[in-house]
Amino acid sequence: MKVGVPKEIKNHEYRVGLTPAGAHALTLAGHEVVVETNAGARIGFADADYAAAGARIAANAAETYGQADMVVKVKELQAAEFPLTRPGQLLFAYQHFAPDPDLLQHVIECGLSCVAYETVADAHGELPLLAPMSRVAGRLAPQVGAWALQMANGGSGVLLGGVAGVPPGKVVIVGAGNVGSNALQIAVGMGAQVTLFDRGIEKIAALDRIYRGRITTCVADPLTLEHAVADADLVVGAVLIPGKLSPKCISRALLRRMRPGSVIVDVGIDQGGIAETSRPTSHTNPIFIEEGIVHYCVPNMPSAVARTATLALTQATLPYALQLANLGLRRALEEDTGLMEGLQVHAGKVTHAGLAEDTGRAFTPARDVLRNS
Repeated sequence: MKVGVPKEIKNHEYRVGLTPAGAHALTLAGHEVVVETNAGARIGFADADYAAAGARIAANAAETYGQADMVVKVKELQAAEFPLTRPGQLLFAYQHFAPDPDLLQHVIECGLSCVAYETVADAHGELPLLAPMSRVAGRLAPQVGAWALQMANGGSGVLLGGVAGVPPGKVVIVGAGNVGSNALQIAVGMGAQVTLFDRGIEKIAALDRIYRGRITTCVADPLTLEHAVADADLVVGAVLIPGKLSPKCISRALLRRMRPGSVIVDVGIDQGGIAETSRPTSHTNPIFIEEGIVHYCVPNMPSAVARTATLALTQATLPYALQLANLGLRRALEEDTGLMEGLQVHAGKVTHAGLAEDTGRAFTPARDVLRNS
């Protein structure tokens, strides 16, 4: 199989879909790897490194896409990349279709096969390709939140860790999955007063045992959550429903009850975010202020630490890329039901139930589409 690795073009996106080590693994397995020039240059992976690993360097994105049976990338297709794709091509990446109807319409009309990192599952029902970036984004969230709290950014001027004689800032984390648990680790390490919410008791009970009274844990009933958010200096949105839009846990009315200059870091903005007022920002302009509250809503947060993020991501994705390349799409999915959970669009059909529900599209089970295509 010919595997293409384009340079990412989303704002300040420096991650790359495959490292030289990954390219070497695919070439050893008998596949041809085509890497767009400078795809990994900003994070220390030079064209020469890819060439030494057996990859061929393409002069531009058009050449990379034009030769690829499978495109391995990080972020969802950008509008400028739409014309480069072709029917029957396999796209293996984070897809985030639910909040982007134009993107979804394109891949349906083009006839792309789209396997989404964010919904591939393992034998335990966990999300192994989403987890690495969730951990990175979670650890970044209190750091960028602390930055946004600074006066120069419109923040309230609260130091999360406090100082002697001054109480620490109050952090509310909504969601106790990979994002939330990693945000918790950093926020506690910074010395903040942290309250953690989740829908069920199991995750928060486990984290409560680990932190032994250093945090407050709550089941996320609306009233308790509203009281905590209204009193918070920093809110971290860490809610995920695989393939679906994030639930809106924070209304505009609730924002008006928060102290001016408080901050929301809405990590799940690539699935719509948990605040009614959230909208995507970028690393160039990461924040905006609405109802007096500073919003940080960058969809590709891990790109701020792109080398670490790329290494963590590709360790997880490479075995699946090899599986798809070695077996082909149909057989790879038939032999791995968790990988089949990642197939969101194929042959012009939406094959993920949650995505179909959120976008008003007809749902066709993946097995049915594969059988008939």
